Amino acid sequence: MRLKKQKRHRKIVRFYTACFGFREPFKVLCDGTFVNHLLVNRITPADTALSNILGATVKIFTTRCVLAELKSLGESYSESLKAATNLITARCDHEKRKSAVACITEIIGAGNPEHFFVATQDADLRKKFQELPGVPLIFGLRNALLLEPPSAFQRRFAKSTEEERSQMSELEYKMLRMKKKTTLATEEAMESYVNESEGDQNLHTQTVTKTNTGRKRKEVKDKVQFKRKKAKGPNPLSCKKKKNCGHSMFGAKKESKNESETTRSMSRKRKRSRKGKKLEETNG
Repeated sequence: MRLKKQKRHRKIVRFYTACFGFREPFKVLCDGTFVNHLLVNRITPADTALSNILGATVKIFTTRCVLAELKSLGESYSESLKAATNLITARCDHEKRKSAVACITEIIGAGNPEHFFVATQDADLRKKFQELPGVPLIFGLRNALLLEPPSAFQRRFAKSTEEERSQMSELEYKMLRMKKKTTLATEEAMESYVNESEGDQNLHTQTVTKTNTGRKRKEVKDKVQFKRKKAKGPNPLSCKKKKNCGHSMFGAKKESKNESETTRSMSRKRKRSRKGKKLEETNG
């Protein structure tokens, strides 16, 4: 149950921070009934109990009118008066003393500009603040403190403000139109400047080409006209010789025959050396 309650409280706090701009440390404005409830049920210290609910640091406030009302109630509320005097007193700009309900409603105003969490046990005051946008309410139930969920009116108001934020206002629309006009004027000026510069460049290129062509023609007349070289055939030294496939075998046979004949003729004609004869004669 505790986890579910904490999740619910976190959701409510997130709603008020996102839609109405509440920021840490959260300011809690207490009346006399809430201070008395804390003391009777011994929910102390109050700042830790409230910070556990809201999940952030807390500053507790009260008003001079609330303190005066507690003083007027007598000795039965003396302890709650002492506890209330220790709280920070919020500034209320009215000369005469008012009731606690009137004083708190005046401080909260129409849109709660100070971003107060209102802590009260008064059911009528809670109903009254449920019809105002951006006023979160805290109340006590026995030993527990609860954060009241946002009312249907507050949810509708938050939705309508979100839709208004998404749409453009008249001032923003006028600003956008002025911006469009200025951008169009600058674009037109840039285009005209670019066109002028391109025209100047074309004229310059035309004059340059005319002068170049005139010069080329003069140069062509002065220069000697050579004949074009025709494409030559391949280098015969770099080409491979053709192979005679048909006559190769016959040529080889003829060569072999000639070689054999020469060898035979060489073998038949044998020269005898004269030195042998001389040796035989000497030996004989």
